[in-house]
Amino acid sequence: MNIQRLAKPSFLAALLLVASALAAMPPAVASEEGSGLRLAVFSADATPPIGSPVAYAKTRSITDPLFAKGIVLLGAGEPIVLCSVDFIVIANQGHDAWREALAEAAGTSPGRVAVQVVHQHDGPRCDFGAEAIAKEAGLGGLRQDDAFLHRTIAATSAALRESLGSARPVTHLGTGVAEVEKVASNRRLLGPDGKVAIARSSSYRIPEPILSRLIKAARRQGYELSATRVEEAIAAPEGVIDPELKMVTFFDGEDPIASLSYYATHPQSFFGEGDVTSEFVGIARSRIEKERSGLPLVHFNGGAGNIAAGKYNDGTPELRVILTDRMADGMRRAWEATERRPLEPSQVEWRVVPVSLPVPDHLDETALRATLADESLPDTSRLAAAGKLSYLLRTKAGHRIELSNLRLGPVDILHFPGELFVEYQLAAQESHPDRIICMAAYGDGGPGYIGTEISYDEGGYETQPSSTNVAPEVEGVLMQALDELLR
Repeated sequence: MNIQRLAKPSFLAALLLVASALAAMPPAVASEEGSGLRLAVFSADATPPIGSPVAYAKTRSITDPLFAKGIVLLGAGEPIVLCSVDFIVIANQGHDAWREALAEAAGTSPGRVAVQVVHQHDGPRCDFGAEAIAKEAGLGGLRQDDAFLHRTIAATSAALRESLGSARPVTHLGTGVAEVEKVASNRRLLGPDGKVAIARSSSYRIPEPILSRLIKAARRQGYELSATRVEEAIAAPEGVIDPELKMVTFFDGEDPIASLSYYATHPQSFFGEGDVTSEFVGIARSRIEKERSGLPLVHFNGGAGNIAAGKYNDGTPELRVILTDRMADGMRRAWEATERRPLEPSQVEWRVVPVSLPVPDHLDETALRATLADESLPDTSRLAAAGKLSYLLRTKAGHRIELSNLRLGPVDILHFPGELFVEYQLAAQESHPDRIICMAAYGDGGPGYIGTEISYDEGGYETQPSSTNVAPEVEGVLMQALDELLR
């Protein structure tokens, strides 16, 4: 606002006009340029009510609460927002709604907001585009609870807005790395012919109703799935994973303000009955916060599309406790290994690269609409078609997905969509071994699983037509974008 261009009313009226304009601004916008970095931390309850649909059932109990947690970084241009939500997916117009609401609350633009999910499987879905399509087909409310979702977005936005008033100065950045032992394993183990020979899931056991649906869906797409033998899944090596958990902590002098952690694995031990939980990653997160006297920890899932705990998890409650212990141990050791260094506003950069992901042949609008209209098919198949149609229509309309990188001195924090394969995360790290690179995948869930180019010829669940909404050429698009973001 240029005060000199105002008309010249009485002195009192001018003061009132200026005061009113400043009061209407979010704190981040009203602050003076060059006042240094500051950090606001927010958290809101994201637990669905009993009876509300989650990923594979309706909510029947709350094992532990879900949260939307994040930070707002101020003092390096427009505010930057990073948010992690304990949902299984936020996609398409749902992802737009979250980013737009948080941007408005922070006084910034949606392009400077990253929203990712942790991907717990007894968590809610949010895709307002798919839900609108489902409602037209008489399937409204079966896959998501719009009223709950809008309340959660509003509550998270309110928590963010309130946090701006207590933002703290940031003088230093801390980084720590630790290996997490006996949690992650690759889901796709290849045989001598280069095809997937062992398809390892999140546990040795998949609930029978879910397994049956997966097998039937695969057969409709011309693929065969079968339950892997337990002995093979246990005996096989971990495969390609990223064992490291990375932790980034903001400091005010010697006082920590908040930490962000990054680790790649599907975050579930057992699921599918509607018993809502933040799972072993969320429970470990809460444990570490308690150990650190309430110091906030915001956890992000990395490139975990082909990574899960299947080698080490038998799907029992006892194993959830063990996986939680191992996850918490990794977080604790990363915190203990943290080293501080000064951080100046000039060392902070936000980069965005919009991409158009290639659409596969199996995403056919006519066929998807036919599936959606076929009342002889299971509701799950028709609802899946609604999700794919929502993504396809947005892509046809020219929508591009924004990839972003928050650069903090020697640290790069990447934000990518979908169920990204871990190879992208490893490639980013290998391309710049002198930097600390953190990957937050599971942004816009519209693309579904995002494999490497060769993985589409290897078979397996993740790259079959029912699971992925992108073509093999996606690798070239994302690798070029990675180069631009990290350059």
